[in-house]
Amino acid sequence: MEKAIQVKGLRKSFKDKEVLKGVDFEVKRGEIFALLGSNGAGKTTIVRILTTLLKQGGGTAVVNGFDVASKPEHVRHAISLTGQFAAVDEILTGRENLIMIAKLRHLKNPRQVADNMLKRFGLTDAADRKASTYSGGMRRRLDIALSLVGNPQIIFLDEPTTGLDPEARIEVWRTVKELSDGGTTIFLTTQYLDEAEQLADRIAILHEGRIIANGTLSELKKLFPQAKVEYVEKQPSLEEIFLAIIGNKEAM
Repeated sequence: MEKAIQVKGLRKSFKDKEVLKGVDFEVKRGEIFALLGSNGAGKTTIVRILTTLLKQGGGTAVVNGFDVASKPEHVRHAISLTGQFAAVDEILTGRENLIMIAKLRHLKNPRQVADNMLKRFGLTDAADRKASTYSGGMRRRLDIALSLVGNPQIIFLDEPTTGLDPEARIEVWRTVKELSDGGTTIFLTTQYLDEAEQLADRIAILHEGRIIANGTLSELKKLFPQAKVEYVEKQPSLEEIFLAIIGNKEAM
């Protein structure tokens, strides 16, 4: 399968601290690739390099067939980025936000483009409300919709569910799956292991500036020691105690 992203020997330092120490990985076209790592591991640094917002200190990074250092303008035409916080204009309505981006991308019929995106992301009923009135999940959906104006081939989602409640997180998960089903390549960074487990076709773990594991969930599970069966006394939960008491009362 064709590669959407190829990274080899990627390095980056800030002052005297080396954040990336030779990172290698590939992302197949059309897959959801999750990059896991704790705070400060370098996930956002990698995203910023791949989206041409930051120059690497060494190594190579190729996105959609173009080197990010020598052909940044070609890379930008093929990608979109959604950061940790929704980058919507809260003074504008949802529709106005989308029309603005469509005009900036020099697309024909920007209002029709906006209406299509509103329908696609379930925001038609809220189209003429200011974005400041949107819930966290709606705002994130609008943010992703803005990123998809112009049909980018690769979308970078940098911790897209940070700060969202569980219901809003599920909304974002559903959107990401729909994008992947439509053929969009998704590069996802997250701290939430359940998020990667739910969404990713392949997972890489970044630790101390290097990729220490990379593969499908099934492949990564094989790296874990075989489970040891032990029998322990199970303490009843409050729910079990409550139901037992209620049951006894009803039987009396």
